[in-house]
Amino acid sequence: MKERNFDADARQDYRARIDYGELSTAVGYRMRRARGSLLADLNERLSLRDMRPTDFSVLTIIANNPGLKQSEVAEALGIQRANFVGVIKALEKSGFAERRKSDADRRVQSLHITSSGITHLAEVATICQQHERYVVDQLGGAEARDQLIALLSRLNP
Repeated sequence: MKERNFDADARQDYRARIDYGELSTAVGYRMRRARGSLLADLNERLSLRDMRPTDFSVLTIIANNPGLKQSEVAEALGIQRANFVGVIKALEKSGFAERRKSDADRRVQSLHITSSGITHLAEVATICQQHERYVVDQLGGAEARDQLIALLSRLNP
């Protein structure tokens, strides 16, 4: 997706000359840097469809688990409830998701994807699959991806 340019090459050359000391082997530091790089690439790709990674994640969970409560979706994705409300409002405004009164408890709102949300999610999923292929290629293949996922799962079971 990204074309390398002189500025990117210069930044990489500059970073190669930096002595990172303990940060060179600090897992948290490496994870934060990798996360930033991955999110930047995914944000760039999704911005073409006017969507953010969080929106994609929420729609995916709602599509695969219709009727979950807002709190359940927020907890599943590690999103603070106060922040989650804004995400859902934006998805509703876009016509991709809707809140409905729960059949079991009328005080609770359940989340559902709309037909236009299903269509949009399918389009965006293709973009996310391209991003995932890029990431897997950077890692060295599916076996390396599976190993990384297994290791990360130990940190967040």
